Amino acid sequence: MRHIRPFVLALGLVAVAAPAYADLTFIVGSNQTPASRSVKGFAIGGGGMLATEFEYVNNGENVEEGTPGLRTFMGNVLVQTPFAVAGFQPYATAGIGYYRERLEITAPALHQESGLGFNSGVGVKVKIFGPLMARADYRVMKLRGEALYPTVHRVYSGIHLAF
Repeated sequence: MRHIRPFVLALGLVAVAAPAYADLTFIVGSNQTPASRSVKGFAIGGGGMLATEFEYVNNGENVEEGTPGLRTFMGNVLVQTPFAVAGFQPYATAGIGYYRERLEITAPALHQESGLGFNSGVGVKVKIFGPLMARADYRVMKLRGEALYPTVHRVYSGIHLAF
């Protein structure tokens, strides 16, 4: 009887434990404003139907085309279906955070602006297998301050791992 109690206790704890709702996404995509430039980054978050995430995304500048580099650090809230609909899990998102825009116009002239940014968008997650998913996202970013392009459109896809 003494050996059965720890087993029953462990079984009871496992039975009442809530599943983990954390995820990690590796992001690749493009900023579409003013011209297409590649972006790379990651997002980490958690939650169920109402989720939160922290996102870091960066794209380099293109001096020849005059397009600035943009680095964003955003905290987002996602509202998503708790299950897949026709194989897809759609979501809507909105967030607030910090951005830094940089463009070396001509040496040594430099445009650099940092400030508050807002974003909103929609996306979809598709299960590949197990906890691995693909994710596609469209965001509109509103940058405060003296940004060269105060409204930025971004499209990205990513590999999403739920755990």
